[in-house]
Amino acid sequence: MITGPTAGLGEGFARRYAQDGYDLVLVARDTARLERLAAELRDEAGIDVEVLPADLAVAADRQRVADRLSAGVHTLINNAGFGTSGEFWTADYGVLQSQLDVNVTAVMALTHAALPAMLAAGTGTVINVASVAGLLPGRGSTYSASKSWVIAFSEGLANGLDGTGVGVHALCPGFVHTEFHERAGIEMSGTPSWFWLEVPDVVRDTLAGVAKGDVVIVPGLQYKVLTAGSRLVPRKLVRGLTRRVGRGRERT
Repeated sequence: MITGPTAGLGEGFARRYAQDGYDLVLVARDTARLERLAAELRDEAGIDVEVLPADLAVAADRQRVADRLSAGVHTLINNAGFGTSGEFWTADYGVLQSQLDVNVTAVMALTHAALPAMLAAGTGTVINVASVAGLLPGRGSTYSASKSWVIAFSEGLANGLDGTGVGVHALCPGFVHTEFHERAGIEMSGTPSWFWLEVPDVVRDTLAGVAKGDVVIVPGLQYKVLTAGSRLVPRKLVRGLTRRVGRGRERT
């Protein structure tokens, strides 16, 4: 099962798993885009694709997806998530709550629903899409905090599941060429080209990390260096660096 598969990393994972011959369950709000992608993957890869329209900010929709997961899947990719532009103190509180419902509550609910069947089978994988923003004190307070939660949640679960045959992993990409920033209304035109990653590369590095048993996966040498270096210098200096990199990009 892949949440948020109609664009970006979610679509990249869907195409890669389809290419590898896996049947899919795709979960997203945009039914039209969901159906188009499912039809394309069925035709190209000859796999079975189940479509499950759902808004993960809505409790009833989260429960429907959780019920499907209870029936069992081999792999769950919690990819759905979003950021928003503007300052925290002027942002609409309802939007901020929806952000946490998708980025945090849905990850917890769907993982909780998926694990019993995986444990019973003695095999399974959960990939929770976090962000480098969860490892560094980024410009977006609520978004960064939500991704920090995903990382800590995944690391804690990985410890508890050790030896069960079930793996939990936190994917922490940096800037990736997707629709994410455009949808959030975040201006990125001044970002140096070397910061950007491509979807197929992130998917490849993620699956390689899963195969090696890495719990926290950071694609891209530049981000490996940044995140490793951030652990060696005072937090004040790291905040200063991320403030300069994020200058002029209001985000929550």
